Amino acid sequence: MRLSRRFDLFDVANTLFFVAVSIAFLYPILRTVAVSFSDAAALRHQRIGLWPAGFSTDSYATLLSDGRIMRYYLNTVNYAVTGTILMLTCTSLLAYPLTFRDFRGRTLVTIILAVTMFFGGGLIPFYLVVLRLRLIDTMWALVIPPAVQAWNVFIFRTFFATIPDSLRESAHIDGAGHFTVLARIVLPLSKPLLATFTLFTVVAFWNDFFNPLIFLRSESKQPVQLFLRRILILVDLRDLDNMHIIEAMRNISSRTVQAAAVMITITPILCVYPFLQKYFTKGLLIGAIKA
Repeated sequence: MRLSRRFDLFDVANTLFFVAVSIAFLYPILRTVAVSFSDAAALRHQRIGLWPAGFSTDSYATLLSDGRIMRYYLNTVNYAVTGTILMLTCTSLLAYPLTFRDFRGRTLVTIILAVTMFFGGGLIPFYLVVLRLRLIDTMWALVIPPAVQAWNVFIFRTFFATIPDSLRESAHIDGAGHFTVLARIVLPLSKPLLATFTLFTVVAFWNDFFNPLIFLRSESKQPVQLFLRRILILVDLRDLDNMHIIEAMRNISSRTVQAAAVMITITPILCVYPFLQKYFTKGLLIGAIKA
């Protein structure tokens, strides 16, 4: 009886804790939504909580009236999709040979990858390498550097090593090569792993603004995060000479525009995450157990 009561109290405390954590994460989003749909006049006289002060969609209409925001969205989607596919492909091709014990270069490759986890060249050498490769102001400056990361390779290798050798051996007996085994046996059995790292990588590309700020010079190639950065910074500084989308801000508040820009930016990720949640959780548990 005492043991069951202890578990009951733990469950209650655990539930209350995660409810509190959920509220702490949801409150900023709900408040941002409320501010984005608030009327400028009402916002000046009322304190915003979780409900808009005078419902208005003028901020969204002002932002979406400029066709450039769609170009920023398409650029971000292009970088996220291309970068994710390139990362999954390169990481899988590098991690799969490391699962074979008779691979002669296994130790050397592992050491080289491990060194990169503890030592880095820094921002300036990184920029100079990209400059020498003539990747400045191109998509490849954003998607090639993160294509292979040591931590991802080690997780992929650990996961691939859990797949029974009998499956690969039977495929080799039937005449399948290594690429066929990887594409038709190993990767289909690694869906939780691939879904987890797809989510991580897409979110990383979607939220990245520092690398595009450094390597992209053309405005037509910039992602949506740089658009959000300009909104948040230039509106505060009132430096609106080159901001056509803010010309109509005489009748709206800069706070509502900023909140609307934040919601426009994060909404796609919020919509994608629930569909990958089950794979995400399963992939984390499997990685934790097998590692």
